[in-house]
Amino acid sequence: MLSINKEEEKGHLIIRLEGEVDASNSVELDEVIQEVLNDGIKDILVDAYKLQYISSAGLGVFMSYLEDFKENNVLFIIYGLNEKVMNVFHILGLDQLITITSTKEEAEKLLHEA
Repeated sequence: MLSINKEEEKGHLIIRLEGEVDASNSVELDEVIQEVLNDGIKDILVDAYKLQYISSAGLGVFMSYLEDFKENNVLFIIYGLNEKVMNVFHILGLDQLITITSTKEEAEKLLHEA
């Protein structure tokens, strides 16, 4: 089960993920990110505090947008990953390709420095 909520805050967008991202629902995540890009939003934070699991399909969604983020000067930051999910990002080297912070405050600080 996955819940995705979007919220504008202080000039940026927060995508809140709750539950599990797997092959059965990764399309939902893909649609939300595509919609946000189509809206021209440049600062995107992903709140992953309540993300309990992510499969390779879910990781693939993030990977598929890395080039789009770069081409469109989109700042994309994930924060609040639990240790288990963070390990998946780390093992696959995604923590080298995607900006990940521990807290929302750290993520917002990076937005303001950019």
